[in-house]
Amino acid sequence: MLVNKLRVLLADDHMIVREGLKTLINGQPDMQVVGEAVNGREALKCAIELSPDLVVMDISMPEMNGVEATERLRKECPQIKIIALTIYEDISYLRQLLKAGASGYVIKRAVVEELVHAVRTCAAGGSYIEPTLAGQVVSTYINRGSGLGGPSQGELSDRETQVLRLVAFGYSNKEIGAKLGISVKTVETYKVRLMGKLNLRSRVEMVRYALRQGLLRDE
Repeated sequence: MLVNKLRVLLADDHMIVREGLKTLINGQPDMQVVGEAVNGREALKCAIELSPDLVVMDISMPEMNGVEATERLRKECPQIKIIALTIYEDISYLRQLLKAGASGYVIKRAVVEELVHAVRTCAAGGSYIEPTLAGQVVSTYINRGSGLGGPSQGELSDRETQVLRLVAFGYSNKEIGAKLGISVKTVETYKVRLMGKLNLRSRVEMVRYALRQGLLRDE
């Protein structure tokens, strides 16, 4: 049986890192590395030429950094998903990458399973944030006060809040349904309802809202 593999572009200026990532991704039955780039400009060029499903993008690269490359790539090829892969456990980088249009943020020290999960989640239209870093963001918002408008968490039902948390943690509709004992169709209904109620347009905006409301603690 033929499998339509996820086509992945790797962008990292360190050859050893790229080789490790390539071995990891090509070792998955549903993934394939279709190209490599050593800097941000090359990543942008390769992405436009190869049209991969997803780019794993290092933040610190010569010529054009990952943040700028992500922002430009989202404008040029909005259908391509981007995962930021970095050594930086820094809230400011996370904010920049989300604003630039990244769907995922993974720390290089993460276990193999975490990156693989992030790739599948983001390629399927979801979002993924390294849990430890997400917790730091939540703490920052709590300590400073979000100072942002919008609907409050109190306007959501318990089940809506549960769905929102799981969406923000990067779980697929099927995984959310299994955790909550509801159908995939019901999960989709809750997501549509949440986005309408909270005036959100994407899963990334749902993640941002969940962060502001402190919903990503103790997953």
